[in-house]
Amino acid sequence: MLSAPGWAIHNHASHDNGPVYELTIQDQPFHIWQESLLWQESLAAPPSLLGTQAGFETNREEVFASCLVNGTTAEPSALSVAERNELVALAVKTVKGRVPVVAATGSQSLAETLQLSQFAEKAGADAQLVVTPYYIKPPQRGLERYFTEVFSKLKTPAMVYHIPGRAGVSMDVATFRAVKSRCANLVGVKHASTDLAFVTELLATLGSDFRIFAGLEELCFPMMAIGAAGMMNAVGNLDPQRVSALHTAIEAGDLARARTLHFELFEVSRAIFFETNPIPLKYMMKRCGVIPNNEHRPPMAPPTEQMERRLDEVLKGCGLI
Repeated sequence: MLSAPGWAIHNHASHDNGPVYELTIQDQPFHIWQESLLWQESLAAPPSLLGTQAGFETNREEVFASCLVNGTTAEPSALSVAERNELVALAVKTVKGRVPVVAATGSQSLAETLQLSQFAEKAGADAQLVVTPYYIKPPQRGLERYFTEVFSKLKTPAMVYHIPGRAGVSMDVATFRAVKSRCANLVGVKHASTDLAFVTELLATLGSDFRIFAGLEELCFPMMAIGAAGMMNAVGNLDPQRVSALHTAIEAGDLARARTLHFELFEVSRAIFFETNPIPLKYMMKRCGVIPNNEHRPPMAPPTEQMERRLDEVLKGCGLI
């Protein structure tokens, strides 16, 4: 059994297709803190490890139940395999078992995804988040084969990162069911789309043991209200206490309190997408003192002065600066 505060992963060796994995969220709310990479002045330089460590140390005493490394905020598509591996190893070392580490290991290439995933498993990551291959637009049978290939080679629990808007492909409920039937370690999905009917159908098909995590900030409340297990969000970097309170209120069935928190978080959640994420988020994290700078690798770029003023207004309105 792999365990840490708020999360337990049990391996039950009683399934025809191999071990059966049960992912349970215990007493603590499940929030994912997505670290941001900070770059040296030279674009050829390695990521600033200080930035990642500082970010985790800033947040670890808050209410997060896990740490996601190489999420969208980290601009993983701009990183080499070696850099992504280095950050996973650093996250495991920095966290020191206080919370589970979830490694985002997906890419366009099956070979690269396997390389990243197998390294993360050996490095000590507790679970993996694998995005649907982006740009390629594979058919459903291709997605089924891809995820079966990846997950069947892992011993740790795995989740699909389902983000049709950025990846350019959507994975059908039938495809999730097919992969799950072959890979018992597929335990959930991060769903970053506005399709609540899809979430309902997925829960109805795979049951409540299949953990769905809200990937769009403004949909955390409605998704959890219909049965999602928690959130993997960016706004938790900026306002962790209110995000935690939202989760707690929903779990307690206090929908009036949850509704109030939902609207309190709405403006800053929306601001994250004023431009392509993570441009606004990194700037706001800097302004809130979470990270020392908001550098990006091309083709990403820092926000304009006009955008900075707009983001500052949101942060002031929310009482964050």
